[in-house]
Amino acid sequence: MAEPKKKGFWEGLFRNKNSATKSKKLEKSHSRRTSEGDVLNSRRRQSEAPPRASRYDVPSSDRRRPRRPDPSAKGKGKGREVSGHNGRSYETGPLTEWPPSGISSKEELSLGPAMQLISRGVPAFKGHKRPIPHVSDHYYALFATAAGNRGDETDAANQHDSMTQLMALRILGSGAATYPWETLEQPSYSFCFGSRPGTITLNHWASMASVLPPSIALRDPGVVPREVDLGRILERLKELERGLEDDDEDLLYKNLYRRFLRDPDKYLSPHRTLDKQITDLIMVLSRPDWIDFTNPRNQVATKFIFDTSPANAATFLKFFHQLLLSAELDQRINSKHHITEAREKLLLQIPPTIQWSMAVARRWRENIRIEDYGAYPDQLHLRLKLKKRQVKMLKRFAQMMKWPNLSETLSQLRQRDADGALDLVSSHAMAFFSGLVLPGPTFPFLIMNALIDIDPDKATDDLALLTHVHPHCGFQYRNSYTYWTAACIVGKVLAPTCRAVAGWVGPARPTVDLGRSQIARIRSRRPPGRRGIEPDDVRSMSERSDPLGPPAQVFPVKEYSLISPASVDGGGGDDLVRIELLSLRPAPAPAAADSGPHWFDASVQFAVDGVSWPLRLVYDVSFVSAWPCSEGPHVLFFDYVFECVRAEELLDMKDWDGGAGDKRGGTRSVSPPHGGGGASRADAKAKSTGDLGRGEPGVDEEKVLVVEAFGVPDNEVLARAWCARWGLSAVVADVGRTCMACAIREAYAATLTVVILVDDGQDKQRDD
Repeated sequence: MAEPKKKGFWEGLFRNKNSATKSKKLEKSHSRRTSEGDVLNSRRRQSEAPPRASRYDVPSSDRRRPRRPDPSAKGKGKGREVSGHNGRSYETGPLTEWPPSGISSKEELSLGPAMQLISRGVPAFKGHKRPIPHVSDHYYALFATAAGNRGDETDAANQHDSMTQLMALRILGSGAATYPWETLEQPSYSFCFGSRPGTITLNHWASMASVLPPSIALRDPGVVPREVDLGRILERLKELERGLEDDDEDLLYKNLYRRFLRDPDKYLSPHRTLDKQITDLIMVLSRPDWIDFTNPRNQVATKFIFDTSPANAATFLKFFHQLLLSAELDQRINSKHHITEAREKLLLQIPPTIQWSMAVARRWRENIRIEDYGAYPDQLHLRLKLKKRQVKMLKRFAQMMKWPNLSETLSQLRQRDADGALDLVSSHAMAFFSGLVLPGPTFPFLIMNALIDIDPDKATDDLALLTHVHPHCGFQYRNSYTYWTAACIVGKVLAPTCRAVAGWVGPARPTVDLGRSQIARIRSRRPPGRRGIEPDDVRSMSERSDPLGPPAQVFPVKEYSLISPASVDGGGGDDLVRIELLSLRPAPAPAAADSGPHWFDASVQFAVDGVSWPLRLVYDVSFVSAWPCSEGPHVLFFDYVFECVRAEELLDMKDWDGGAGDKRGGTRSVSPPHGGGGASRADAKAKSTGDLGRGEPGVDEEKVLVVEAFGVPDNEVLARAWCARWGLSAVVADVGRTCMACAIREAYAATLTVVILVDDGQDKQRDD
């Protein structure tokens, strides 16, 4: 029987040349899928050992893909001996050529040698779809994990170095989350900021396609707590600092029901067990008249207690009453007498409004102590456990941002610290120095507003309206520098020339379009068409980015190429591109916007070989920090198709949509040094089958544009600005950490059509 015609990567997933029967078996095995984004790969063998997992990998109980590495491999590391399918042995190590010495281009590798030569040190991407409690199947959360790169590095920024620890809160347990679905805030800020300035992680990119429900309104259960005064509430909060008296059932019952709740069954069946007390606390906290901390406008919790005047006494009392009941609930759920399995199940079922109220209680318990109290708000005195650390953090933040009024501001910081008055500056400063910070996007504004409020310069009065409710913003201060949030497209684009810390990007170049000290809200649009990741894309991430290609019994050597950037040695427009101007043009405010700071359209003007080129930052695109690989460079399967350009050549390109009808002039289509990936899909298939001219007609719709932005950071800024102009999100890879082949595969995993390659080792301007 004649051999079936070879298909593309996504159309046909079989290549065995032995018989049509084998091809059908392979096609059938490839089509088999499991739910939750786990793909059953027919070529994996159950007897093989798993790859080394990173903190982004899924737990063993969640892994369904059969294990990968070759059991016939002897030894570890460079120079391992691997047995080929024909019984011959050869040494493996970092590849310098393809095929490696001793292997013919006509050979077909069996699974073990193919894994050792092609997949060794390559990150494997996996998507996950998880249900959301209390809502229909129309709502779900999406995540991405990776493993297999044989190292401890990830694509995420270090939370300590980036000062973002308080932006995330683990639902169960303490410390940093191991997996992105473990945090209260979603998407998880433990896995948000990428390791490169102005980037996000692959998980955050996948999470953006989640369909999350709106805030769920609770039904009034009709359960009313006892009326209680402020003094009694604060007295009990201070008692709870020593822990819950869960070893004394009678005392535990009396402290709750005689002081704060009513037991409806106290005569027939008193609620002495933890489960009944937890139920009663959940019922009373379900009343709609409590503060809803799921509402972003309520997530600066200290605004309810910063004002200790009689006019705010009722709100002050309500906050502490809710805080106390939430603390009673949280400590009962986490009691040593509460079975772990029941605790885990319960925490996932508690309504979000109550979970966020418990989050306030946890932050309070971890970071604040009551020194003294009385019957009135102004008699409350607190000890801030984190104050010393937070003072150091704010000082470091100001220094890294090159704050224009640094000396006077640090002097004021020292004075207020000595006076014990840091929490009296503003509600934002009180939240920052106390650590009473809810997870999510509020923290960047708390730290920046704390710095602004402590700065004695009167010019900071013009910066008083920075708020997390409008995150796409920035400001200019003293005509010295501009500062932009990491969520703002201006910050994302300018980040390669700046610092990225605590959710801020700066110090960036000033602009003549803002006043000496002025806030700017930036208008940007959603990328056009289908230029984001979709739920089905997340679930099929593993198979779309497999380094070996489709499932098979043998893997022809000629179907892979060793690729590298053409201009890695000082090329890529090293001396041609310079940023000239940051321009802001007044724009109309959105219909629902408040009457706050002005809105602007942003653009960046570049000088390229003496010619000025402005690029408008039209679309709010994202830049995904590439996962590091190890033991690279790696080879690329022929059906991962790409085209290379230098950064300055982007100016001749009018758009890019994966190769389908892209409008460009003067660009180059680069074939990699060893052939393969730079050609079109049709050419690649023709080469691999030895049948030139029999490939698919037309233009490939799955081509990745690889932008070589080596040299000065302005090249990367140009590439990012071009992406923002045309609405194209991109993977950004430092070739010192991620090889070109792995970056391209991650673009396929994320359904992105642009990869920006940089080399931090060449950047002579980067700050220490």
